[in-house]
Amino acid sequence: MTHVVSARIQLPARWLLLALALAVPLFTSARTDHKMDAREQFERAVRMRTTLEGTPQKERSFVDYRATVSAYHKVYLISAQAEEVTPSLIAEAELYEEMGRLFDPKYFQSAIDSYNFLLKQYPGSRFREQALYSIGLVQKDGLHQPDVAEATLKDYIKRFPKSDLASDARVALKDIAETREKAKAQALAQAQAQAQAQALAQAQAQAKLQAQAKIQAVAAAEAFPELKGKVVEQAESDNGTPRVMDLKTWNTENSARIVVTLSDTIAFNAARIAAPDRVYFDLHRAKLTPDIAKKNWEVKDGLLKSLRLGQNKDGVVRVVLDVNGARDFSGYLLANPYRLVIEVRAKPVASSAGNELAAAATHAASPVTPAPSATAKNANAEAGDADSKPRAVAGETVSVSAESKPAAAAKTAVSGAAATAAKSKADTTKSAALVPPTESKPTRDGQRSLTRALGLKISRIVIDPGHGGHDTGTIGQHGLMEKDLCLDVALRLGREIEEKLPGAEVIYTRKDDTFIPLEERTAIANDAKADLFISVHANSSHDAAARGIETYYLNFATSEESMEVASRENALAQSSLHDLQDIIKKIARNEKVEESKELASDIQDSLTHRLQLVSQDERNRGVKKAPFVVLIGANMPSVLSEISFISNPSDEKLLRKTDQRQRVADGLYRGIASYLDSLNSLSYDKSKLVSANRPSGGGSATVASDGNPK
Repeated sequence: MTHVVSARIQLPARWLLLALALAVPLFTSARTDHKMDAREQFERAVRMRTTLEGTPQKERSFVDYRATVSAYHKVYLISAQAEEVTPSLIAEAELYEEMGRLFDPKYFQSAIDSYNFLLKQYPGSRFREQALYSIGLVQKDGLHQPDVAEATLKDYIKRFPKSDLASDARVALKDIAETREKAKAQALAQAQAQAQAQALAQAQAQAKLQAQAKIQAVAAAEAFPELKGKVVEQAESDNGTPRVMDLKTWNTENSARIVVTLSDTIAFNAARIAAPDRVYFDLHRAKLTPDIAKKNWEVKDGLLKSLRLGQNKDGVVRVVLDVNGARDFSGYLLANPYRLVIEVRAKPVASSAGNELAAAATHAASPVTPAPSATAKNANAEAGDADSKPRAVAGETVSVSAESKPAAAAKTAVSGAAATAAKSKADTTKSAALVPPTESKPTRDGQRSLTRALGLKISRIVIDPGHGGHDTGTIGQHGLMEKDLCLDVALRLGREIEEKLPGAEVIYTRKDDTFIPLEERTAIANDAKADLFISVHANSSHDAAARGIETYYLNFATSEESMEVASRENALAQSSLHDLQDIIKKIARNEKVEESKELASDIQDSLTHRLQLVSQDERNRGVKKAPFVVLIGANMPSVLSEISFISNPSDEKLLRKTDQRQRVADGLYRGIASYLDSLNSLSYDKSKLVSANRPSGGGSATVASDGNPK
């Protein structure tokens, strides 16, 4: 009986093992089918997104966005292990960002959730850098959480210090810091305005007392005729209106100083106006002496072009400075004697005006005396001892309260307090340790070229849109011409450089449909003394399925394929066989080859990464070398970027869309920025001229009919 029971137990077990063995290949086949289904679903989602982005933004509907997001999310639901899952999550998050901007800010959090899901579930994904960086930007610009965004971006730089996006992350952190400082400055300005209003009220009360004193003096003179002369003299001296006594200028190519001598302390504000570029200072409760009012002011050649001084209206003296090319200006008051010192500079000062204003606000509350030995140091103060001087205003409206002479003996106006505080601060920080400048990074090969060893910087970039005019370049199957595509991408790239790197100057070899010979393009860059040369082209192949990105630098080709590309791009070159020897010499002695290779590598990596977010089929075809005529003879690092294959119908269709062209331009920009960062040559100088007749710093400007300040 026991044996029978055992047989009954063993028989089902054997059948179970057999069933499991037969099921293994079926399960493997099912997994393969799922991955194929995921691949097809990803391609379907990409087509939906391409169609969506090809639609004008105003015509895109919320339903279309939801459907496209669902299409990408379905890739993960079909097979969580498919290689298309991570780019699908990136695309899903990017679409949520757009929905946050277009429809409802709540979708910004959905975007962050998608990026975090990728980081948590796929920690080894090549998109993890993009995901973490994007989270920081959404927190900063979408959710307006600067503190949270700052922590995320700092974590990103710490984890991926050499990433292509590290420089952009630093820019974002700098922007957060500047925004925070502006908020502090605005709060301080409000406090300063309140202090000014209180001081003005005190001044008005004092003026009222002085008027009453004058009335009493006149009455006393009538009552006592023998004291009339002395009484009237005293009444006039107590009138309390400060006078402009004198004006002196010191002018050089890089800076200018104007010293206005006054009979008493004043309140003033300053602003800047463009077209023509000029700065004006309004001195409130001030009058010109008759001699000063009639005088014409001549200035020596330098940054300051001309100067005008006049009674703008009753109680306001205006000083107008023509300062074409100046980047920064400031003004502050000194005592013993009273004077307003105005400084104009070709370059902005590095110190923060906000800190000095804070010092002024802190010390203005308590009585202070003028700086010691101020009278003895007048000559040095006016002749150029700028290091010891406070700056109460740096291109913004700042007012200093006027006080009567008795009150001034007890305490200075707000700017006088700021002057003393800032001077004290300067005295205590002169011995601060110097911070060594950031060095340029070595190349990818670990070398330091002469450019890096000398710390040379990049400021002028020439962008060369390929072909033009009768030279159409490659024409796609659906009629897209390479010359039109290259021009559009080049102009977009130039705008992005100008917007994000204001310190860089952009020059184009062409800005319209004009034919420029290949040899002339490099000559344009050399004549402009350019620091970089970027030539934009689109690739072509007899194989319509060929896809991908290539970036070339000048050298002798090492592959037949590179020679074929060079032959096609050099088709309209003007050189003859007689020039061959000279051409070979120019290529052989090109001392910029290492920097050109480095620039090509940065552009290749960045552009490929950017376009692969849309299509996984975009191949990274690598950095190559070839003898392109358009690069021969360049005196600066120069590259030629083949941004995509226009001969590929799918790529041609994508390149017809403005979104794809912007992605190409963005990829090129990121590569250039990465290269500049390796040279420690990024510039984030964002100072701008105020638009015509619009004063900076919130002050109001009175403008005559001819556009000049009255």
